[in-house]
Amino acid sequence: MKTKLYFAGPLFSQAERDYNQKLCLQIENIGFKVFLPQRDGAELDKPPYQEMTQLERNKVIFELDIKHVSDSDIFLFVLDGRVPDEGACFELGMAYNQKIQSNSEKLIIGIHTDMRASFINSKLNAMIEGAFDNIFHSEQNLLDFLTEIQKTYYNKSYS
Repeated sequence: MKTKLYFAGPLFSQAERDYNQKLCLQIENIGFKVFLPQRDGAELDKPPYQEMTQLERNKVIFELDIKHVSDSDIFLFVLDGRVPDEGACFELGMAYNQKIQSNSEKLIIGIHTDMRASFINSKLNAMIEGAFDNIFHSEQNLLDFLTEIQKTYYNKSYS
């Protein structure tokens, strides 16, 4: 059984979607099963979602994303941008709450390559930063970490 990873972050510009897709494929090549909302979620151009009203689609997006956040072993948040994506912040709160309420081993990690800082002397709000087990500042460091995780801990748990 593959380790499940939920991929959270901004997905509204072409650049964001391209970056997410590229990083997602690299993570899948390591051996993870990734839920990428822009690809696997309730997208406008996929049946039956294109026939729904915006209100109906929003409800489906909410329910589907909650299910996959809850089912994931690892929650990954792309923190780049002037401020972290607000939808992904909500998902982060859910993942963190699930982790502490159930005393689970869910791993909460982030990647933050953006040099802009939102706060004086800090790139992130303390309530966001405090939820993470690790925040990586390069793709390579993230991928190296995930490779090691896949080789050791999670392979033992699911073999």
